[in-house]
Amino acid sequence: MALRRFDEAFLRKLEYLSIVARRVFGGGLRADRRSRKVGAGIEFADHRAYATGDDLRYLDWAVYARLEKLLLRLFVEEEDLHVYLLIDTSASMASAGKILQAAQIAAALAYVGLSNLDRVSVIPLSSEAPEGLRPVRGRDNILSILRFLEGLEPRGQTTLLRSVESFVRRTTRPGLVILLSDFYDLDGYAAALDLLRYRRHEPTAIHVWSATEASPDLLGDVELVDLESGEAREVTIDEKLLATYREAHAALTAGVERHCATRGIGYVRADVSVPFDETVLHLFRRAGLVA
Repeated sequence: MALRRFDEAFLRKLEYLSIVARRVFGGGLRADRRSRKVGAGIEFADHRAYATGDDLRYLDWAVYARLEKLLLRLFVEEEDLHVYLLIDTSASMASAGKILQAAQIAAALAYVGLSNLDRVSVIPLSSEAPEGLRPVRGRDNILSILRFLEGLEPRGQTTLLRSVESFVRRTTRPGLVILLSDFYDLDGYAAALDLLRYRRHEPTAIHVWSATEASPDLLGDVELVDLESGEAREVTIDEKLLATYREAHAALTAGVERHCATRGIGYVRADVSVPFDETVLHLFRRAGLVA
């Protein structure tokens, strides 16, 4: 199967990103998921008093010989990190190369996650989105993710909150959630982002953005068609109307960024004119993972 979104040049960049950020999800982006468990892992953490029913194999006999106290050795264990890639696949993502940008960024983050033995799943979001890709682990599974991303076609309407509600109902393990979207949702984006935090996920918003959409070069009598609803409207665009639109689009972009900043949610703008690997490296730099 030919992968038109993921050519050889893309795959070379993918491997480079994996090398320079080998431990991306093991650092600041991953946060501290180390928990103390008796007899788990190999790194010693602490002692606690023995209780009836504890595994005798983990008694510290050296401490008993010295202090005559029964203490259990505790070890640090790294919990599996679940990485959830939520991709807006509504019809508006078909314009200006946004779905390509989102798919390539998602593929890069999936590859890095799989390289670190994290569990990675991909969930498309729209009113007509197909079922998501179940969690997979290990770098050998990258091809299945690339094929899944290759098959995503933007259709349907943006339903961020409804889609996120469905996602959290089906998800039992909190994890790192990367939401890639243009955030063109008439019902708003705030409730969806807040719900992810409320359910103890760690969300990062990747705002897929296009300069041609932010500041279109349109004047005169035109027919505009909403990609998601199919509604058509004939309008006369003059400089005043164009300025109003630009202000509204800038307010949307600033609003998403401000909402994320006030709630401790990661935010990165993914300009479609910027190569995907530069955006991913920018994300890593924002997290303090690469210089």
